[in-house]
Amino acid sequence: MRREFSSVCEALALFDHFVNLFPAKMWARAMHLAPRIADSSRKRMLMTDFALDALDLAALLCSRVCHDVISPVGAIVNGLEVLEDEKDAEMRDIAFDLIKKSAETASARLQFCRLAFGAAGSAGASIDTGEAEKVARGLFADQKTQIEWRAARVLMPKNQVKLILNLCLIAAAAIPRGGVITVTTGDAGASGDALRLRVTAQGPNAKLASHTPSLLAGAPEHNAVDAHAIQPFYTSLVAKAADMTLEVVTEPDFVAIEAFHASDRMGADVAA
Repeated sequence: MRREFSSVCEALALFDHFVNLFPAKMWARAMHLAPRIADSSRKRMLMTDFALDALDLAALLCSRVCHDVISPVGAIVNGLEVLEDEKDAEMRDIAFDLIKKSAETASARLQFCRLAFGAAGSAGASIDTGEAEKVARGLFADQKTQIEWRAARVLMPKNQVKLILNLCLIAAAAIPRGGVITVTTGDAGASGDALRLRVTAQGPNAKLASHTPSLLAGAPEHNAVDAHAIQPFYTSLVAKAADMTLEVVTEPDFVAIEAFHASDRMGADVAA
């Protein structure tokens, strides 16, 4: 599985090259668990042996990224077409504004995907969590979803950073009507390795899609993964590569996904 994961990251290194083609001006400790209530539930994601061909995995992730950027890029094209034909000053101003906002959106999505899915920072084994915070805030800028980043700024193993960002995407999908995504991390050792990561989503009717828990466990329904399901499945691969176990906690209007090392959980169970 680690070899498969490395192959995918190498394939996705193309995103780094793609992003760098555009000028910057254009692409202008402790964990505080939420109170448990009677109908809350906690599910630990036990990884399975389901495997997806590395080429199929890369193709599905590319489809996901294309899906994320095609809308703002299309809006840029529409704005340029208006500028080509429109003589009215007010309409041209509207078109310029559309192009500017769409370019910013496309840039934010590409920068996020570059870190969450691609090989950004591949020259080293660690990534500055400050960069992760920056791209996460950029992705949700001017949207109804807010980010509360409570993680200390450290150099963290790259797979843990990727895991945080992918958990942010899952959290965002759990609150389609908007809300607050909170990112926290446990203490980090000298290497920056976090003992525990936690991403929560709180908002009206917050809940995970029915297929997400099984995908996070690496056990897709019917042993098949499509472009709509690839991101949570990829998250399970990143967690496994980071040697971490995922656990989901759900309550009314609240979802939490925790990632921890097996040794950390075993120690907690013994202490309990």
